[in-house]
Amino acid sequence: MITTITIVIGCVLVLTLPHWLPSLVIRLRTFLFTQINGEEAVALPGQGFDVGDFRALYGQKAARGRSRGAALSDLFWYWLSPGPEMHQEHIEDGPDYEQISRLTHKILAVSRDHVDQLADQYTRRHIDTWRVRGRKVIRLRDAMMPLWADFYYRIVFGEECPAHARELIVGNARNVANALKCCDLRRMKRRLRLTRYLVARVEEGALPHPFPDGFSVQQQAYYLQGTFFNTAIVQSSEGMAHLLLAIAQNRRVHDRLARSPDDDIYWDQTLKEALRRYPLFGISHRITTQDIAWAPGRTMPSGSVLCFNHLAYHLHGYLAPEEFRPERWDHIDEKQASFIPFGMPGNRPCPAQRLAFIAMKRVAQVVLRHFDLYSSVEHSRSLPSRGPCILVSKGEQHSTTVAHLALMAGLRVRDRWENVYRSIVQLVLGTYMVWDARRLKLCQRYFEQHEPRALSDTPSKCPRHAMPGPKDIR
Repeated sequence: MITTITIVIGCVLVLTLPHWLPSLVIRLRTFLFTQINGEEAVALPGQGFDVGDFRALYGQKAARGRSRGAALSDLFWYWLSPGPEMHQEHIEDGPDYEQISRLTHKILAVSRDHVDQLADQYTRRHIDTWRVRGRKVIRLRDAMMPLWADFYYRIVFGEECPAHARELIVGNARNVANALKCCDLRRMKRRLRLTRYLVARVEEGALPHPFPDGFSVQQQAYYLQGTFFNTAIVQSSEGMAHLLLAIAQNRRVHDRLARSPDDDIYWDQTLKEALRRYPLFGISHRITTQDIAWAPGRTMPSGSVLCFNHLAYHLHGYLAPEEFRPERWDHIDEKQASFIPFGMPGNRPCPAQRLAFIAMKRVAQVVLRHFDLYSSVEHSRSLPSRGPCILVSKGEQHSTTVAHLALMAGLRVRDRWENVYRSIVQLVLGTYMVWDARRLKLCQRYFEQHEPRALSDTPSKCPRHAMPGPKDIR
């Protein structure tokens, strides 16, 4: 009897794996990010801290520390190496940050019409490479990366992206994204190939916007790689995957956009709702640089590590917050809502906010003019599946065909069991990378051994991680 019961329980657990294991791993990863700093970390919102505390503390100018003094920084430097030393998001406040921030805004100061034209041009070009004849399943995030590689290369260098450069950029961005999702280990050789290419471009004088004095060639290459060819590519591709997948899974929204492709107001609302429901940041951390008294009788000590849970914040204060409802923005004041998809003014907001919103909307409009979208996969904020979606060429008869229904059912089953496999991979690789990051202590060791400008003395033709040595970066 015991053997029979054990077998039955085992079978039930195995058969129900797709329903509980992936969500358990997501919760485990979120818990890990908020707890990795031990007693230092303050989860917001969390025990003793509500959404009001989130908003009040996030907006404090003394909550702008980025890397120095947080164990969690070692993990992010590990994932983003090479280059976090010069990534705008990770540079500490000071003259370097101010100069880099001005340069980033100067590079991104592109007219609305030009952004719109580039997004339209590159979307139409890359749609042809998808080779959709009738209907086809694609991974939205993967399909979008070459498009954004071309787009941001043009923004940065003012010229078309060569095929070999696109291959380097996309290979690096995919590895960064997959490592962040704990679906792959970081591949340093692949990343360093892109670094060497960018060092060569800088040495050629290819940058239309000159760097401020005092930054080495290697620093400039790290800045370009981290800010534009890591973060911009990954975040834009993920954002587009979330937007298109949300449209594909909400027929009412899909059909309204398809009927009125030039309804800019509804497109804006749809994009806002996608950014609310699937924020690009899961957990962001800030380190307090001085004591903060943000409420009567409440003080946050200097050196505290604040872990902001963006998804929890974005779900607060909305009617049916987990539903995808673009129309909700008819009656919501964005400035008063729990909504910071690009960060908060005054505390390191994303410099690409204006450009990204314009470009993402245009890309989605062009895609929807060419295809109808369908998907039956699980749609989570972390999106480790890379967004499987069925694209159906406009005019194709598909809505009631047996082939289409079978494809939808097959996509759902495959995705559920892929989630089981991915969850196990994430658990194993994530555990290893957290251990390895804590062992290497890339961020801690950098601040122990280097002043902010120490990289300026690094030989400009050596595209290796500034520290530690090549044996550590693997």
